[in-house]
Amino acid sequence: MFWFLFCTIVGSAIAFSYVAWRNWIAPWRQIEQLVRQITGGERPRTFLVEGGRRARRISLALENIFARQHAIDEQIAQRESGTKTILSAMHDGLLVVDAGGRVVVANETFRKLFSLREVSGGTPLLDAVRNAELHQLITETLRKGEPRQSELALTGAQKNSERWLQVSAVPMKDDKIGTDGAVVLLHDITELKRVNEMRSDFVANVSHELRTPLSILRGYIETLLDNPKTSPKELARILEVMERHSKRLGLLVDDLLTLAQLESANSNLQLSEVNLSELFGKVVRDWGKKLVEKRLKVMVDLPATVAIVRADETRLQEVLYNLLDNAVKYSHENGEIRLRAEQGDDDEIALSVSDSGVGIG
Repeated sequence: MFWFLFCTIVGSAIAFSYVAWRNWIAPWRQIEQLVRQITGGERPRTFLVEGGRRARRISLALENIFARQHAIDEQIAQRESGTKTILSAMHDGLLVVDAGGRVVVANETFRKLFSLREVSGGTPLLDAVRNAELHQLITETLRKGEPRQSELALTGAQKNSERWLQVSAVPMKDDKIGTDGAVVLLHDITELKRVNEMRSDFVANVSHELRTPLSILRGYIETLLDNPKTSPKELARILEVMERHSKRLGLLVDDLLTLAQLESANSNLQLSEVNLSELFGKVVRDWGKKLVEKRLKVMVDLPATVAIVRADETRLQEVLYNLLDNAVKYSHENGEIRLRAEQGDDDEIALSVSDSGVGIG
């Protein structure tokens, strides 16, 4: 009887222990494993937990937490990917620094401008970009909390490789701590500088070209006023010279009007399909007499892929006439003139006229 009771008690204890382990201890170990996997960034194979209702409710809550966290991580990844795409697509350089002048973000254009391979977050600005002017501009922006603008010249290793940048630094404000950093935009204005320089040179050259015929005309007019009884022969000679220089003035004015129309944003271009082979042939035929006089050879480089372009044929012809005029004028006898069409970027076609002459002095 004793042994029977003893075995019954021991068996009950074992059964109770098993039930307790299955319903309380084992589920908590599984839950602990789930928590460890979730916090470690792993995806659990299953969220099913053997045990009572409380354990199952906890496992269900963990599954919901994991699903929400996974959705948040995906949103963050998508936003980061979108931000990287936007930054890489920007033509302007972008730099973001914190209040201590350490780099937070630098896009690809910025890295290319300063020939940088990579800029990690937290790098001091002077360590990333050794440019005192840029550092001073950003430092003043952070110190004063006011936007700053300046022009910055970058000198490359190659000759005539200087680049000009328009730099704009804007402070990032925080209501509690004040200036929290700065956003810096760098816009390449090298081409604008070059165009302005060309425009200045052009104005100087045009002024010189206008001054000569005007001086001649004024001189002959004064001569006629001072000598009203000029002989018919001398008068005819003077009038011939005045006519020649007045025509020269007219051509200069026509060229200026054409350039003004081409530069005007409201220029009315008559666009059509233009056959470059026919256009080049027509231009060369029109200049045939002068080409023969100087024994100049004309070469045409026209790939089949650029045979047809969409342009204003009349104005395109005027441009080619002017370029060919200079080429003929400044080429030596028995020289060569080359008309070329090349495929450029963004479906653009580049036309050029080159010669073997001395160039325009």
